[in-house]
Amino acid sequence: MHHPISFPSIASLVSIVFGILGSVVSPMAALQALEHPVPESPLWLTYSGGDGPGAGKHIVLVAAEQEYRSEHSMPMMARLLAKHHGFHCTVLFSLNKDNEVDPTQKIKWDDKTVMHNIPGLEHLKHCDLVIWFSRLLSLPPEQLQHVYDYLDSGKPIIGVRTANHGFIDWDYKKDGKKVDFGVGVLGGAFRGHHGRWQQDSTRGIIIEENKDHPILKGVTEIWGTSDVYRTYKEDSSLPADCLPLVNGQPLVGRKQDDAVNTELIPLPVAWVKTWTGNTGRTARVFHVTMGSAKDFQNEGLRRMTVNAAYWCLAMEANIQEQSRMDIVGPYNPPDSGFNYKKLNIVPQKPSYYQ
Repeated sequence: MHHPISFPSIASLVSIVFGILGSVVSPMAALQALEHPVPESPLWLTYSGGDGPGAGKHIVLVAAEQEYRSEHSMPMMARLLAKHHGFHCTVLFSLNKDNEVDPTQKIKWDDKTVMHNIPGLEHLKHCDLVIWFSRLLSLPPEQLQHVYDYLDSGKPIIGVRTANHGFIDWDYKKDGKKVDFGVGVLGGAFRGHHGRWQQDSTRGIIIEENKDHPILKGVTEIWGTSDVYRTYKEDSSLPADCLPLVNGQPLVGRKQDDAVNTELIPLPVAWVKTWTGNTGRTARVFHVTMGSAKDFQNEGLRRMTVNAAYWCLAMEANIQEQSRMDIVGPYNPPDSGFNYKKLNIVPQKPSYYQ
């Protein structure tokens, strides 16, 4: 005699799963680790974290500049951080009046009526880390306030390339004095191209005395097509509160095996420091002045940036020398620059970059 096979109900399966998870974490904690903390929206991108050390942690990546194709690189890094390392990720963009990602938008230096718009900045309040890639933005006061509040939160910050001149209208004050985001928070502001803009590339040189820093674990070859930034005056040096990790040597040309430009000394392109806002809470900070979308095709730069996310979150014990850094999905970004027509840079909905 054959007996019918009975299957457990969905409720029973959920109970079993949570029963298993409950031996490690509580059911509520397990649920929170699985659920992305930001609702889906046509105004931004969300990537749910999978298995990995970052499970339950949330990183916001901001792509809001006009030159280095961060609208391509930040979603790529978000996919990598989510799939290979378990972090929930949200990518916010600077959108035009049609809610399109628009790198062709002018800045206030070119048009005094310009006002940029980054929907979703309110989610900074509950994220664990922000990765800033902005350039010369003019944001409305209510959006800037979210940034100011984050600076007072004690939560960590990663700044990429143009983030050190990320804002025009900026009025953050500490102890009643205005603090520049580049110099004060990140440890350096853009003071010029150390070499030929859009002609030279950069070879990263790990600084010997700091080679054992967790951020450099597993990092070997660093190279990118963007040129070296000068972030301090020629007769000065990196601020004393910054620990340099990588120097950038300008090359004569934009190929990885091009010759060293012997007329230009290496300058710091990656360092760490801390930042303390008005509440007295201290945050870890990593700044890298490389970072065009083409630069991020280099595994060394991706690894250093992902390692920095772990370090910023005080998770350096989880950094693995051979952790996965392969790119998730297709990634063939356009070159940097402002020749939008030649580069075929046109406004696109955020979903285009998913």
